Amino acid sequence: MVSSPQNLSENLTQSPSVLPSGMLRRVHHIALHVKDMDASRHFYGKILGLRELTGDEVPLTLKQLFEAGEVANFVTPDGTILDLFWKPNLAPPDPDPDREFTRAGHLAFDIDPLLFDQAVDVLRQNQLTIAHGPVSRPTGRGVYFYDPDGFLVEIRCDPVMG
Repeated sequence: MVSSPQNLSENLTQSPSVLPSGMLRRVHHIALHVKDMDASRHFYGKILGLRELTGDEVPLTLKQLFEAGEVANFVTPDGTILDLFWKPNLAPPDPDPDREFTRAGHLAFDIDPLLFDQAVDVLRQNQLTIAHGPVSRPTGRGVYFYDPDGFLVEIRCDPVMG
């Protein structure tokens, strides 16, 4: 059950030290710093197939950066925006990609179970290094790989029902 805005407001005034369940609605956007904008655009737009925002779709707050080539914006199938901010002097995280370099674990994309193997084939065809997997678990299957800046990305699916 989702609370109404009035109920959420009442709950917040009663217990100001926590946000009530249902107050946060969804992930609005994810922002990543990237060293090579062309490689990142290719990775997220061509290999992963996310649609890049153009023209009036680009948020007004990012127009100037967009026009300068310093940001690219993609939309996921569920409407979440992925902002890539160009940082040409971005230091490499670590020469060993198995060492974590950020408090973020990974970015995970969900896929239909019937398309999972095809997605793994696309990763291999593009010669992306698979860090882990494909793995099968009771919760589904997953494969982990790196974007051009060494950020861990996952493609995962629920178990096949049947």
